[in-house]
Amino acid sequence: MHAADLLSHRALLTPEREALVELATGHRYSFADLNARANRLAHFLRNRLGVEKGDRVSILAHNSVVYCDLFYAVGKIGALLAPLNWRLAARELAYIVNDSRPKALLCGPEFAGTLASLRAQVDLGTCVALEGAAIDGALDYDTGLAAAPETEPTRPSGLDAEDPYCLLYTSGTTGQPKGAVIPHRQVFFNCINTAASWGLSEQDVSPVFVPLFHAGGLFAFLTPLFYLGGKIILARGLEVEESLRVIEQEGCTVILGVPTIFQMWMKSPRFAAADFSRVRWFISGGAPCPEAIMKVWREQKGVVFRQGYGLTEVGPNCFSMTDAESVPKSGSVGKPIFHSEMRIVDESGEERPVGEVGELLIRGPHVCSGYWKNPEATSEAIRDGWFHTGDMARRDEDGFYFIVGRFKDMIISGGENIYAAEVEAAVLEHPEIAEAALIGAPDAKFGEVGLVVVVAREGTAPAAESVLRTCADHLARYKIPKRVVFADALPYSPYGKVQKAELRQRYLNLKEG
Repeated sequence: MHAADLLSHRALLTPEREALVELATGHRYSFADLNARANRLAHFLRNRLGVEKGDRVSILAHNSVVYCDLFYAVGKIGALLAPLNWRLAARELAYIVNDSRPKALLCGPEFAGTLASLRAQVDLGTCVALEGAAIDGALDYDTGLAAAPETEPTRPSGLDAEDPYCLLYTSGTTGQPKGAVIPHRQVFFNCINTAASWGLSEQDVSPVFVPLFHAGGLFAFLTPLFYLGGKIILARGLEVEESLRVIEQEGCTVILGVPTIFQMWMKSPRFAAADFSRVRWFISGGAPCPEAIMKVWREQKGVVFRQGYGLTEVGPNCFSMTDAESVPKSGSVGKPIFHSEMRIVDESGEERPVGEVGELLIRGPHVCSGYWKNPEATSEAIRDGWFHTGDMARRDEDGFYFIVGRFKDMIISGGENIYAAEVEAAVLEHPEIAEAALIGAPDAKFGEVGLVVVVAREGTAPAAESVLRTCADHLARYKIPKRVVFADALPYSPYGKVQKAELRQRYLNLKEG
């Protein structure tokens, strides 16, 4: 069940089949090509850099074929991939590097300055320069690969399903980021679960526009499709017009985006004429997708549009639904995938009845081992084998799950629970509102009430009263915010999440303890 042989076996089965198109360079790689590169890097890491089983290897770079090289190379020698979020500041990265202690760090040219700042704060391992990056004392990646053999490296003794494969740091909404330990078992079962539950095949082609330092980039489609023999179109980042062209030109069939990406595509001049005839379905993840966005895509483009759910700790693909179910169950994330169990419980751990909100618990072979060097956080998150997501959900009579919001992102007003995600989704139904974030404001009568901070769409000037009327059309009366505040922009973390602590400080003059 270890995942060290996934690419090796695929290259044996379909060596000449095209596996990866790297848009930035125009290079096209077969499975044999990718496996040869991964083998070369495995030898380079082990023989030149001294990387052994259990060592961490980091990368600080934009998307490229090197991520694929590194992901499969470390798996073959039992090391861990610990990618770094290049959106973080050097100070934030220093904490992660100090925590993970990589034996080697690969760095792209855009981040040579960040690396120099890091070196002044932490003791880095051996540095490897990508694309000729000007880094003092670094080894050259291409030179190292060229000198290494293409033969399969010997697998380390005793490598098994529970050995860690990746170390992915999650955003710390409170405190420092935590490193989720992703074992070989989880990588393996994510491939199986996604293939079995989502109906993927070797004929599928999927673009990757999201960063590969995230679980979504690595595991939503890339590893499952390579497992099946499908094709990945790898973009360095998102260029709105170009990405729409690529979807057409490369015949993409299954497409992952986040709500922001789908909104950007909708605003593109190319959107109206875009040909999505070969796309089987689009799926939105990363955050709740407003119904208004899904409606535009379905009505204007005639496509199947789904909403997904996942977490770094349990994988990005936890639920599924059929094409036919995507409209009548719009807003749902679907039913649990294969090889997975789900529960919705109250604070005492008792099962909640159908239709009632509680915390979502997940159990199965696609759940992480815990958090790196953090037994307290591990024991808090994983209890009796169940991963406590911290997300509030409900299940309908047909077995479909709906994510209501984060447990910690909840307001208690007059004894009633109000979940921010539900209110924000209602606010975004207003045609002139682009972004929304709900926080709780102190109130003498109710304890706290909703204050929603909104960003208007460009060229519009909606009134607060019209926003509240929209809420009244979608929410129970007690859930309607008592105050609407307009802002030019919302503060986002480098992980793409709204920083509500900053909003509370800004609008309520409250300091977070």
